[in-house]
Amino acid sequence: MPAIILVGGASSSGKSYLTRAVTEALGPERITLLTLDDYYKDQSAMTMEERLQVNYDHPNAFDWRLMRQQIRALKEGQSIEKPIYDFKERTRSDRTEIIVPKDLVVIEGIMALVDKQLRELGDVRVFIQASAERRFLRRMIRDIKERGRTMESVVAQYFATVQPMYDEVVKPSSIYADIILNNDGVANLAIDVLTVVFAQQLEKVSQGTLQKRAMSEEFTDEVFASLLRKED
Repeated sequence: MPAIILVGGASSSGKSYLTRAVTEALGPERITLLTLDDYYKDQSAMTMEERLQVNYDHPNAFDWRLMRQQIRALKEGQSIEKPIYDFKERTRSDRTEIIVPKDLVVIEGIMALVDKQLRELGDVRVFIQASAERRFLRRMIRDIKERGRTMESVVAQYFATVQPMYDEVVKPSSIYADIILNNDGVANLAIDVLTVVFAQQLEKVSQGTLQKRAMSEEFTDEVFASLLRKED
């Protein structure tokens, strides 16, 4: 059974860059990378004008049923046929990709720590953070260069949905992280720390010492209810 690492954080906080860099350093033959961006809903039945109105930073934009089903399959050591999202067309591509789970499956995306069912599949949960200014500049460069967007559309989307949804949905999910890494600037230790995390999980898989997460009993409903009874 592979180890699952969930890597969440804001758009353009560096999730993809960091996970790819660490994978290359440790050896891609033992690590499977997966981006949750490919699980945006199929919008082929919509016009382009309708697609432009979708809030892609809201949980409703994602196909949670398929996402949970396929990540659960990877956790169980099964291969999946993953959808591929076309960012220029703003819908799913006609192509799919066969994903084979290796010793370590790394899943990154803004919603990686948002969903309870998804979080429960993770052996380690990581949240990547960066300043709003840094994220804005990175997204501007990426969307214009890689996704064919105009500067005006990038700015409009960022302030209409990206930053508001980060504040409302993504940032609060950081409380579920085992590790929070700062990825501001170039000279930081994010890659070094993440490399240690990946390496430790790979070692556990090799030694057969991977264990189910220990769940805290600190604030369960039963404990909280008992505290209230004591106050009465």
